[in-house]
Amino acid sequence: MTGLPRIMVAPNGARRGRADHPALPVTIPQIVAEARACFAAGAGGIHAHVRDEAGAHSLDLGLYRELLAELALAVPEMGVQITTEAVGRYSPAEQRALVTALRPSQVSIAMREITKGEPEPDVARFFHDLAEAGIGVQHILYTALEVARMEALVARGVIPRDGLELMLVLGQYEGAQDSRPEDLTAYLEAKTGALAGAGWAVCAFGRHETACLVSAVLKGGKARIGFENNLFNADGALAVSNAERVTELCSSLRAAGLAP
Repeated sequence: MTGLPRIMVAPNGARRGRADHPALPVTIPQIVAEARACFAAGAGGIHAHVRDEAGAHSLDLGLYRELLAELALAVPEMGVQITTEAVGRYSPAEQRALVTALRPSQVSIAMREITKGEPEPDVARFFHDLAEAGIGVQHILYTALEVARMEALVARGVIPRDGLELMLVLGQYEGAQDSRPEDLTAYLEAKTGALAGAGWAVCAFGRHETACLVSAVLKGGKARIGFENNLFNADGALAVSNAERVTELCSSLRAAGLAP
């Protein structure tokens, strides 16, 4: 996907709520306000999740249409990437149906979810349809082994080679969440063959999030930051807002000689 910003904010994710942080945005007005603040702080894009009336993760078409319309009015220069995250709730068919109906400009799709139990021709048809429609896809990969599997899918033509963008996830929701910059090494070593020229970004769980993202950008990648993955600043203090996390990353990139 060409045109992905160097910094994208993921302000809420699918699992956390206001009980985890009082400033975590859940409603559409809250998400829009957070997007505006994060754009002003230096984030060029938002990785967007919507929630239902109970605050639960949703792939509701109407909610996404409303959010995209509101973001276009409030921060028209900000890139918007929707998620298709399943969270054990949505099937690959439901994920595909959302993207097919919504036709967003950008979407993130986890390879392990969209291919689970699905016939390869169906997967290929979906991704090639998105490519023909000009919909930018960022492929989420959770392990270096998934990078290798992704390479095989691209080599076989299941996933189009042109404009490939990867999201490399350091750490995890469950268990030990604290990722480290050195965790990126295995991913980049596996990024060979059909993926050698693919663009890539990193998100990182835990309190070393900023260090991981600076390391990624120094190595030629992009960064996704925000409360979806981490609530704390590098000094261990609870961040006031997603915008504060973006500000810290921008400052750290400048200190490393990089322009956000």
